[in-house]
Amino acid sequence: MLECTNVDAGYGNVMILHDLNLTVRQGQLSAILGSNGSGKSTALKTLAGLVTPVKGQITLDGKRIDGLPANAMAEHGMCLVPQGKEVLAGMSVQENILIGAFHRRKDKHGIAEDLDRVYAQFPRLKMRRKAAAGVLSGGERQMLSLGRALMSRPKLLLLDEPSAALAPKVVGEISDILRSLRETGLTMLLVEQNVSMAVELAEEIHILREGRIAHSRLNGPDFDTSDLKAYYLGSGT
Repeated sequence: MLECTNVDAGYGNVMILHDLNLTVRQGQLSAILGSNGSGKSTALKTLAGLVTPVKGQITLDGKRIDGLPANAMAEHGMCLVPQGKEVLAGMSVQENILIGAFHRRKDKHGIAEDLDRVYAQFPRLKMRRKAAAGVLSGGERQMLSLGRALMSRPKLLLLDEPSAALAPKVVGEISDILRSLRETGLTMLLVEQNVSMAVELAEEIHILREGRIAHSRLNGPDFDTSDLKAYYLGSGT
């Protein structure tokens, strides 16, 4: 579904990604792991159109999307859930959710159906739908960010550290939500610092080091997280 080939990207004259090659298959939940500063968030921002690559190409369903602006990505079926649980604090929970469907705003019937599905997936959001988003807890804000993204009907969902700064109980709730989304066949690319969460959820693991994929492997019952240490530290090949 997603192919990223020989991509260089960064900020100004500082390149963060170097010959990045990455494949995400249809219906798969893949994870990118790496230490701080390895380029994980930059990789997602580049895929989402927030950072423009200076070399290489990115395709989604066989169509090139590198160079497209971020506001065009939803129409192509890609949506980013950014790190930081960003919401429009002064707007209600429901107004925040509906923003995710702005690019298909004429489809009122479909939007109403999708809103019902989001509320079924996140009953806490339904209970607080009239509340200002700014009063939500960190976990509720993460659920709101996910619900808003789902309103865009994504083919590919990009998730930037959804467990960051959340209590362990809430991390478990977010994991359960992502697992249920995976079971619906939604394709997802997850960037995480929480190795245990990523290994539990992902069908393929990629290790990013110094802006390059240092190692990729399919997940399975024999997956040993201790094997990842060498790739984090730079001694793996």
